[in-house]
Amino acid sequence: MPEPRTFRDEPVSFVRRSGRMSDAQERAFAELAPFYLLDVPRDVAFTSVHPEARLDQFSAYGRTAPLVVEIGSGQGHAIVSAASADAETDFLAVEVFRAGLARTMLDADRAGVRNLRLIEANAPEVLSTFLPEAAASQVWIFFPDPWHKKRHTKRRLVRPGFSQTAARALADGALLRLATDWEDYALQMREVLDEAPEFERAFEGEWAERFDGRVMTAFERKGIAKGREIRDLTYRRVPRV
Repeated sequence: MPEPRTFRDEPVSFVRRSGRMSDAQERAFAELAPFYLLDVPRDVAFTSVHPEARLDQFSAYGRTAPLVVEIGSGQGHAIVSAASADAETDFLAVEVFRAGLARTMLDADRAGVRNLRLIEANAPEVLSTFLPEAAASQVWIFFPDPWHKKRHTKRRLVRPGFSQTAARALADGALLRLATDWEDYALQMREVLDEAPEFERAFEGEWAERFDGRVMTAFERKGIAKGREIRDLTYRRVPRV
């Protein structure tokens, strides 16, 4: 019988943030999490997902509908807005920042959003095992941690090998949308995905047009205020052979 793993195979692309929760955040987890937050079996860490766990979309949402997944949803501004505007689509927010999860649940409840679920988990594990193959009609990665120090860039989410992970989760013809305010990360994203046989560009020119479904957030405004240009990329999952 194989020995159980005691650590992850690859570095995670996030720093686990913790701290004292506000009363509102505590209320979100106590009162709203039973509806919004998916309870998943864990593997070797609290934010891991057991490799045999799978999303049952009908059980989670009470229906079968197109599924949009946002990786690193932060405080949920983009996905809550999108879910509120598109009741015919199901949305899944993937995040490890507990305060962000709480804010997302509070805003979703305030807006009456019922087609959104959240998972507190490491994104690559969600894409590589938890989502059924070809389950997602879109995957969004907006402003992932840039790990801008050279010695830390190996922790970036979009790096060699990521394209296969993302492609597994996406249906044929589905879209992978990305945005960042760090030029060198944008260039890395483009290089990784241009070289991926599973994807083709869904834009013309150097960069994609700004995605209309991505609401302007305080985080994006902060990057712009610091003089950083926002760069979008959009790729289409090519049909499986």
